[in-house]
Amino acid sequence: MKNSIYILVFLILISCGGSKNLIEKDASFSEKSYVGKENGEVIPSGYIFPEKDSFKVLSWNVEHFVDSFNDPYIDSKRENKPDSLMYNKVANLVTALKKIDADVVVLQEFESAKFLRSIADENLPNMGYTYFADVPSQGWYMNVVVMSRFPLGIIYGYGNVTTPLLEYKNEEGQLETQNTLNTRMWSIEVYPTKDYNFLLTGVHLKAGRGERNIAMRKGQINFLKQQYKRFLKEDKNKNILVVGDFNSVQGSEEINLFLNEKVKREKFIDPLPKIVMTHTSDDPKRRLDYMLMNTNMYKEYKENSAEVPQLFAPQKMREISDHLPVTTTFIIK
Repeated sequence: MKNSIYILVFLILISCGGSKNLIEKDASFSEKSYVGKENGEVIPSGYIFPEKDSFKVLSWNVEHFVDSFNDPYIDSKRENKPDSLMYNKVANLVTALKKIDADVVVLQEFESAKFLRSIADENLPNMGYTYFADVPSQGWYMNVVVMSRFPLGIIYGYGNVTTPLLEYKNEEGQLETQNTLNTRMWSIEVYPTKDYNFLLTGVHLKAGRGERNIAMRKGQINFLKQQYKRFLKEDKNKNILVVGDFNSVQGSEEINLFLNEKVKREKFIDPLPKIVMTHTSDDPKRRLDYMLMNTNMYKEYKENSAEVPQLFAPQKMREISDHLPVTTTFIIK
């Protein structure tokens, strides 16, 4: 009887130990193949990481950038019948992407990752853009998309999430929530090397002034901050970068939710000089676009590299978008 109890306890202890990553049992995949050991991600077969000591990230709201095909499930004049100037916009964007030469590109108000892949395949075949992702809206055409020279991992889509309008009540004194805009937020793992990765969040937050719109953005940002708490609980050294059109000016309540966080590793830093503006592109007088990094990732930030690149004359920039692009460079350590 005593031996049976010992055996039972032994079996329970074994079962509590959990199963190993099955990749470890496959001799054809070595430790060197891992990029995300805990979740089973490996380097794509045949992929060779570029021999670089730094990488550049670009974020740009490119304003109603749609393909030439009508999506029958989206009812919008701009999407149904694209502007005749779209051909010029595509050509100018391609020229801009070549000039900037970023390793990771995040675009807002862009129809789809499929469209971006087709542009890259046709016009940027030698630039190494291999990986594309998005979390498209089911009912609207303005999405946030990413293309990368580096392998991408898990993408966390927030479109089904309902967020509150914080510190706001409508005319009837009722609280409000929304879940129609959160497809324009997502997070994704990016792997510049097999030993270094970061969590990239692309955003296009609610537009507009006024108490209600501010409350909506605060609800979206609050949700992201809670997500980051989860990621940092799993890994206190997690590198996090949030980029995009925040539709929030410098010093606003919304931006301060990121910058004034008291917990050090949850605090974000805005590396762009305060005098740099991004909107409108032909006469910039305010900042709506940001690249915010947590204190972990700030350690890799290349000093003074955050900038708004001057690509074309103001009139031509306005033909592409009402926003200016933002770029930042990080040192691979």
